[in-house]
Amino acid sequence: MSRKLTRGVLVTALFFSALPAVSFAAQPADPARAYADLTAQATKLNEEVLRAQEDLVLRRAELERATADVAAAQQIERQAKSDEDDFRGQVDLITQASFEGARFNQLSALLVADSQQDFLNRLEMMRVLASDKADSLARLSGAVEKARQAHQAAENARSRAAEATSAAERLKSDLDQRSRALQAQIGEVRSALTRLPAPVVNQLRDPGDRSRISVPEGTAGIALAFALAHRGDDYQYGAAGPDRWDCAGLTMKAYAAAGYAIPRTSGGQAAVGRAVSRADVRAGDLIVYYSSRSHVAMAVDNARAVHASTEGQPVKIAPIDAIGPIAVIRRIEG
Repeated sequence: MSRKLTRGVLVTALFFSALPAVSFAAQPADPARAYADLTAQATKLNEEVLRAQEDLVLRRAELERATADVAAAQQIERQAKSDEDDFRGQVDLITQASFEGARFNQLSALLVADSQQDFLNRLEMMRVLASDKADSLARLSGAVEKARQAHQAAENARSRAAEATSAAERLKSDLDQRSRALQAQIGEVRSALTRLPAPVVNQLRDPGDRSRISVPEGTAGIALAFALAHRGDDYQYGAAGPDRWDCAGLTMKAYAAAGYAIPRTSGGQAAVGRAVSRADVRAGDLIVYYSSRSHVAMAVDNARAVHASTEGQPVKIAPIDAIGPIAVIRRIEG
């Protein structure tokens, strides 16, 4: 290499080294792919947030039940203690009467009786006293046992309430963390959306086929008609209507419109109804996607499904197999 050429290489290297650093990582080679990856992550986070919310609701309901059980058990214990005091008083009175001579054996009754009738009266009095004491002792024993059981029930309920409180606090902390992570992820998705070429953005925002589609009779048909009626509505993480949706929010409300309650999350919906094969898919079936079961769509027929896809895209119809890898397909009726 000549000296002149060497100097030229050095000058070029110095020129580029003097330029300000550029973050090429901030400008992905394939913005559309980056957007798709970010939306997939956000969808999974959204599902985790929704599941955490459901768990928190369950734990708080458990806490309310345990707290109510404590109050009920304490009331029973108080009443049992009161009954115990009453029955103990009765036993004490009868015992005192016995010591004072109210209780006689048959021989003493015969010796002190003034007449045959008096003797019979004294025997009857002894029988009554003996019966009363036995009855009062049995009641006292029952009241003591009832108070003991109520006290144990109250202690158990207090323990459950403490565990439920602790679990709810942990879940609330976890939910807050996941919610913050989701909001950060949504920010990244929206930022990635702004970097997409205009033709790609226009394609994403296209609501697709909005023509009239025939639906079957029954629950599945009513649910499908509801979902189809919301084609063109915006997607929003965590939304369940009336005009913004996430995937499971749309399918949940669709079946609610048909009078059938299904879980709020796609993971929960993956367990309702019965499983059907891909070949047997028909209108109204729920198609749950990804191994994380973080997305759900509703079959329009054996080839298409309607779904609330993700940020930047409206509710629309798409080919079933193009939405993502299918995890499970569930049929709500039939």
